[in-house]
Parts: sequence; structure tokens; C-alpha cells
Amino acid sequence: MKLFILFLVSVFIILQYQLWIDRDGVRKLVHLSDHIEDQTAKNQQLYERNEVLAAEVEDLKSGFDAIEERARMELGMIREGETFFQVIEEDSSQKSK
Repeated sequence: MKLFILFLVSVFIILQYQLWIDRDGVRKLVHLSDHIEDQTAKNQQLYERNEVLAAEVEDLKSGFDAIEERARMELGMIREGETFFQVIEEDSSQKSK
């Protein structure tokens, strides 16, 4: 009977070691949980970015307003009859001199 109890205690100690101390135990579970949280946050950011891009693609496909706005902002498009004004702001480092 003492041998059986010693065997059970040994098995219990080995299992506790594997659960709490071994690299595949609770520490790995906590690490993987943190990694899942980080990845979920990144996935949410990417999902939101994809939604914005999909909306922009739909705007570009559906009409000329989005194309014109993009051409004005990125390429400096000016329609015939319009006057272009460029406002140059002073650099803040030059103001203090």
C-alpha cells in the first residue's frame, strides 16, 4: 500500500511539474493567449483599413466625383476657367528669429 501511495504522489508531482513549470504548461497557454489578443487587434485594424479601401474603390468605380477629387489633391488638377492659389505658410522656426 505504501508503494502505491508513493507511486501516486510521484505521478502527482510529475503532472504538477508539467502543468506549472514545463515550457508547454500554463506559461505557454498565457503566452498564446497574449499572442491571440495581439493578433485579434491587428486583424481588426486591417479589417477597418480594408473597409475604407473598399469604399474608396466603390467611389472610384461609381462616378467621376471621387476621381476628380483625387486628381485635384494628388495631381494638382485645375479645371478650365479656375484660378489656382497657393498659400505658403511661414515655417515656425523662422517666426521665432
